[in-house]
Amino acid sequence: MNFIEACRQFISIDSTPTHGNKDLAKWAAAFCRQKGLYVEEQEEVVGDLPQANVIARPVQERPGAEFLLQTHLDTVDPGPFSLWTETGANPFDAHIIDGRIHGLGAADVKLDFLCKLEALASFGNNRNWRLPPVLVGTFGEESGMQGALKLIRKNKIAAKMALIGEPSNLQVINAAKGFASVEIRVPFSEEEMNYRQEHNLRESTSTQSKLFRGKAAHSSVPHLGESAIVKMLDAIVMLPDSVNIMEMDGGINFNTVPSHAFLEIDMVSTVESPISRKIANIYRAVKTLELEFLEHKDNEFHPSSPTLNIGLVRTNEDDIQLSGTCRIPPIITQEIYEGWMDRLRGVCEENGASFRVNDYKKPFRTEMNSILVKGCLDELRAMGLSDQPISQASTNEASIFSRVGIECVCFGPGKREGNVHTPQEHVALADLEKAVEFYKRIIERFCL
Repeated sequence: MNFIEACRQFISIDSTPTHGNKDLAKWAAAFCRQKGLYVEEQEEVVGDLPQANVIARPVQERPGAEFLLQTHLDTVDPGPFSLWTETGANPFDAHIIDGRIHGLGAADVKLDFLCKLEALASFGNNRNWRLPPVLVGTFGEESGMQGALKLIRKNKIAAKMALIGEPSNLQVINAAKGFASVEIRVPFSEEEMNYRQEHNLRESTSTQSKLFRGKAAHSSVPHLGESAIVKMLDAIVMLPDSVNIMEMDGGINFNTVPSHAFLEIDMVSTVESPISRKIANIYRAVKTLELEFLEHKDNEFHPSSPTLNIGLVRTNEDDIQLSGTCRIPPIITQEIYEGWMDRLRGVCEENGASFRVNDYKKPFRTEMNSILVKGCLDELRAMGLSDQPISQASTNEASIFSRVGIECVCFGPGKREGNVHTPQEHVALADLEKAVEFYKRIIERFCL
């Protein structure tokens, strides 16, 4: 199977959060074995969902020290299939158009795994490795990086340095923001639940509905998108306090700027303290916090300030759930971060809502004088590519690995802005070839 066909196969296998990556991991493990590598499959069950890490080495025995080549195999949810116009309304059916391959995971970051595999397999397994490489495909990056955590907790690798797969437009990333994943649940009162149940049984209705549209983007760069949920919440703030919310829905996951949202309200309501008032109060506190974010700038990043994205709203039987992320540059101290979270928690509690931080990952930065950073920049310079390191507004496994002393940089083919987490996701075939060449150079420089 040639490289392009392998790319098509990789994209065709569903590894979204609701499906899990085990099917793709099985395929990747078999393909690595075909390439002559020794493979271990670390199978895990997370929330009743089968998942797996793939660990492939050119040596049979695990070395005492390794160079990690890591890429996550999972993707985000594709959202409405109809928006994937370049792939015939099927995000899993890769299409090549004008030298670019389109499909879910093309840039973020399934195909980067194949680039690393192509580079590693080119050396064969009869080498006298100075620092043996290990290729790892992990699960769960889009939902908390559980795969990377399981890899470390079960001591599956002995990495000293790491190249983390990330769409960087073929530039080295030496710093990235951290993030907090937050969930707020605003409960319906018993009076509201009774009213909603009675309302649903009526033949006639006094409700009004509105659909809000926006533009999807990665939650780390919300300024590149247009949040449909923000539009919906802005509308709720402008409504009378007496309005009763029958249904709120928006977004596909907490980590993406939502492109759609739906609101159904009842203007004729007898409920004394409707949920709309509580949601409006919490939203005003969020907007105040966003203004405070602008006072904290780290000019190595774009956007330079912390950012916030409400990516998901769902109406449940007992409550309305709002989920989102806060992106935090390295200049933000733990004290400042905890102060922000405490303020939001306080406002939620004042309005009878629950507030929970589901996940928190610290930012990372690898200094410019690092041997790994210098070596990567030297090889990019030799290839005629940019030798200027960049920072990244989003968070990935480098946050996990750097905390246990592994020196990390991120790199990968494909553009991030206006591309990943959108139905237009693609990567240039020429960039995949350049990524393979770069990985070959890095393996030769650090491992042989």
